[in-house]
Amino acid sequence: MARMRIFIVLVLAIAAGSVFAFATYNYVQKIPAQTVAIPTTKVVVAASDLDVGAELTKDTVRTIEWPTSAAPANGISDPEQVIGRGLVVPMIQNEPFLELKMAPKDAGSGLPPAIPPGLRAISVKVNEVIGVAGYVLPGTRVDVVATVSPTQQSSDMTSKVILTNVEVLTAGTKIERETDKDKPIAVTVVTLLVDPDQAERLTLASTEGKIQLALRNPLDKATPSTRGIKPAALLGAVATTPRATARPSSVSAAAGPSDFATVEVIRGDKRAREAVRQE
Repeated sequence: MARMRIFIVLVLAIAAGSVFAFATYNYVQKIPAQTVAIPTTKVVVAASDLDVGAELTKDTVRTIEWPTSAAPANGISDPEQVIGRGLVVPMIQNEPFLELKMAPKDAGSGLPPAIPPGLRAISVKVNEVIGVAGYVLPGTRVDVVATVSPTQQSSDMTSKVILTNVEVLTAGTKIERETDKDKPIAVTVVTLLVDPDQAERLTLASTEGKIQLALRNPLDKATPSTRGIKPAALLGAVATTPRATARPSSVSAAAGPSDFATVEVIRGDKRAREAVRQE
């Protein structure tokens, strides 16, 4: 009898709980949803990734609704203020346009508007090694190392850092034709932003020798001063053998197997005598 009472109480509790849950569900469903309107502002953004010097057209810009509380300061809302101008910095998709990212309205597009007053843009041909395996991109900074021989002698070949903390303006590939076979070939070109004095140094280095780009950390503002290095210093001092005073310059055929002959060895501008065992 006691078990029957417990069973009846349990069934009544489950039934009451189910009815209460169903009633609560219906009540919540009937509550009207409250929507909060967030104020927005129209902002003109890039429709795709854009490079330095790109001319802005209707296809490269678009307008989106941006939350007013998070809208960029000095953002542009009218596309007509952007179309027809050129970029002075690279931009990524959905990045908002600002006045400081674009050339003046009358400056046109292309690379010239991106060059600050007093500086020059100079291009150099590079390969995968010189271009640091493709990591030299617009906006990065590099040092330029030149390898030149002032006397055209290999012993005077010197490698030295000639430019430091130079900004890369553009980096890309252009098509040229071989002079012999007249075939199109892809040539990687890096454009550096330099002052006139640096332009002279870079032009002379690329004409008279070879250049190498060294990628820098953009937070590193130091300007190291190097002395340069020559092959002799790179390999260390050349060891020479003291001249033998008791040995003749040649030996007769009757000389014993322990006798030595001396030969003169010329290494660049240095001379030394080496002892050679005769078999």
